[in-house]
Amino acid sequence: MMRALFHPFWGRISCFSLRAGILCRTLLLCLVACLPMGGHAMERQLWDAQWRFALADSPEMAQLYYDDSAWRVLNLPHDWAIEGNFYVKNPSGAVGGALPGGVGWYRKRLMLTDNNEYSRYVLHFDGAFMNTSVYVNGKLVGIRPYGFIGFGFDITPFLNKKGENVVAVRIDNAQQPNCRWYTGCGIYRHVYLLRSDDVRLAQWGVQVLPVLKGRGANITLNSTIESFATQARKLSLKQMVYDAEGRCVAQSTTPCVAHEGKNTVSQKIKMTNAKLWWPHAPYIYKVVSQLIDGKKVLDRDTTTMGLRNITFDAKKGFAINGRNTKLNGVCLHGDLGCLGSAINEDALYRQLRMMKDMGANAIRCSHNPPAPELLHMCDTMGLMVMDEAFDQWRTGKTQFDYALFFDKWAEKDITDMVLRDRNHPSIILWSIGNEVLEQWNTDKNQGVDLDDVNILLNNARDPSRLADNKELSDNSKITRWLADIVRRNDPSRLITAGCNETSPSNHLFKSGAIDVIGFNYHTKQVAKVPENFPGKPFLLTESVSALQTRGFYAMPSDSIRRLPGKRRPFIDTSFLCSAYDNSCTSWSATHEATWDVVKHTPFCSGQFIWTGFDYIGEPTPFNFPARSSYFGIVDLAGFPKDAYYLYQSEWTNKTVLHLFPHWNWMPGQTIDLWCYYNNADEVELFVNGQSRGVKRKANEHEYHVMWRERFEPGTVRVVSRKAGRQVAERTVNTAAQPHHLRLTPNRKTLLANGRSLVFITVEVVDKDGNLCPWAENEVFFSLNGHASIAGVDNGSPFSLERFKDNRRKAFFGKCLVVVQAGNDEGEVNLKAKSIGLEDAELKLEIKAK
Repeated sequence: MMRALFHPFWGRISCFSLRAGILCRTLLLCLVACLPMGGHAMERQLWDAQWRFALADSPEMAQLYYDDSAWRVLNLPHDWAIEGNFYVKNPSGAVGGALPGGVGWYRKRLMLTDNNEYSRYVLHFDGAFMNTSVYVNGKLVGIRPYGFIGFGFDITPFLNKKGENVVAVRIDNAQQPNCRWYTGCGIYRHVYLLRSDDVRLAQWGVQVLPVLKGRGANITLNSTIESFATQARKLSLKQMVYDAEGRCVAQSTTPCVAHEGKNTVSQKIKMTNAKLWWPHAPYIYKVVSQLIDGKKVLDRDTTTMGLRNITFDAKKGFAINGRNTKLNGVCLHGDLGCLGSAINEDALYRQLRMMKDMGANAIRCSHNPPAPELLHMCDTMGLMVMDEAFDQWRTGKTQFDYALFFDKWAEKDITDMVLRDRNHPSIILWSIGNEVLEQWNTDKNQGVDLDDVNILLNNARDPSRLADNKELSDNSKITRWLADIVRRNDPSRLITAGCNETSPSNHLFKSGAIDVIGFNYHTKQVAKVPENFPGKPFLLTESVSALQTRGFYAMPSDSIRRLPGKRRPFIDTSFLCSAYDNSCTSWSATHEATWDVVKHTPFCSGQFIWTGFDYIGEPTPFNFPARSSYFGIVDLAGFPKDAYYLYQSEWTNKTVLHLFPHWNWMPGQTIDLWCYYNNADEVELFVNGQSRGVKRKANEHEYHVMWRERFEPGTVRVVSRKAGRQVAERTVNTAAQPHHLRLTPNRKTLLANGRSLVFITVEVVDKDGNLCPWAENEVFFSLNGHASIAGVDNGSPFSLERFKDNRRKAFFGKCLVVVQAGNDEGEVNLKAKSIGLEDAELKLEIKAK
């Protein structure tokens, strides 16, 4: 089986640093799709195309001769929920995005002409949500309840190797709510069909353990060989290390004997002149393993490797390669906005690129293993990762969540997460749980009030519910059990968990199994960490939870709004939260207040902000019709909120001068003007050419300057200076009446692969091109050419417009349309129209490469 996904030796340029963001992926798809299934070993075929799908349920759908001719034909990955309508009675509720669930079936035919009696076939799913049952020729092959980790089944015993076969997959996401956020429904990640000899390298069976030594590295390679042969076979295992230029820089070959079952082989390789993996310079090696019988290569595995040294220190915080570094991280959920949970490389790259450009250097995969593509991108982009399993253990938070499966499946699921991900240099930390109720003494139950779950999780508990100093509690034993599983499969990284309970008597902390103390929020308790957890490193595993709606500003801006507060249900018919940094949840703090703690606490390793992007579901502090979050630094459509520039001014060396809000108000209205800036000593504001004063940050604990001015139509301008010399200048004009539409694509050339995307920002502007910040015009889209509209959005967390449509209302002057390329080259014309406005047109080009 060939499991190589991305090959770093395709040049020094990171795969996803290319403008198209998908070139390397396309090369891979071309490689795997053309492999014949009747040929030799090491075949890996992408198996996404031409599945049949029905949102229905019947046992007969698994059978070989079931008539599926009327079913919809589609390509994977696929999320059927995102295609639906928002509805208050959908069982997912607003916390799950108010989109439909249900049961769906996928079917696909497989024709084989295989004369090799020793051939083995594996059907591998990168992810399907949830309760997946796989059938081959009417026979149940296997099941997997957990929807967030990849899994595969050896389907060889069920196949007809000379003739037609039918694979049928049942996905059951009918019982909801089963998560505290939108999950999507269906086979939402890639699928592969693999063919091998009867002796092969096990799935995720090669472990790479590099240790830096001087200017070189000692690499231990532990490889698991899987044999279905009854007779032992004498083989050799050859393993080679290639640098980013494709040169073999080290290798070793070891004889081995493959007995029936699984066999482990260890090799050690020494490297000289090692190049380090840094967030700013992520140098990638690849390790190629070949299982050889005489002169025949039976199997091949390729994995990435990065050489870096990671430390967490109780006094100095986090360091990489000996350099102290704050983890400036964000939490990300798995959905891709209007595209839903179906993985798309261009959309994922866009998210990560925006976070990197903001200055983020780390991603927390909340609260489950991510798509493999995210980890490959982080490897090559220089983003560090906290990889996480489980939002629930035995005690559930929703009626049908993972607590139902934990006892039977947790060991398998967390083992597979570590085996799959352990070779990624981007991963610096494992998390075994998020806000699990086992932090306290709990009765096993299923479900709490989802409107109040976050309040309950962060409320102070009776001390009697914490661990005592007597024998180890069952909850502490679970913590040790999970941590032991992780360490058994990867001894090279430390373990944490996101905890709301900050007492050392938290059952998780009391277990002694948590290496890095992780707090979710509770920044006022950070100062006590050295006293309460002597000798333990510390990290804010989750922070901030500010509430912001892009484009809306509640004044006075220096008045903090803590929502939802004590009054439940919380009602505000505007469904808007202020985009000044003056609105946050009752259990958290603002962006600036949290960053001030992290920045000025040397022992704090950093933070993971909740969240980098808005996500579908969990519309705190509101309920339906709100159906997506307010937490993101970037809204659901991918438009930055103002806080984006706060972090860019603090986390990067780029010159930042960001003035907000807009300048369209009622005459005489008092307006608070904020400015984020860096690389300067002072900022001066001008209103219609008249200076309104110079402002400076008073001290190192201030992060913006503010003027309070009466609105008069015209122009506001800010100038930043350093030592008296101008550094930057920004101008905001009062917009006149909406006049026309402006289309701005993130690129103009797409690849003819059926998946390539372009994200087009649509703005309502006046005759001079100024954004009309209050515009709500409905925009209609039409396409000519080999392309389709993949989705539309505007960033509104309460819009009930469909994501799959050819129209969208502007929200504070903006909306988004996503165009997806077909498989043919040619020109594509996108037209945008709105009543009373001049039309806009955009030409795009689809190329083969």
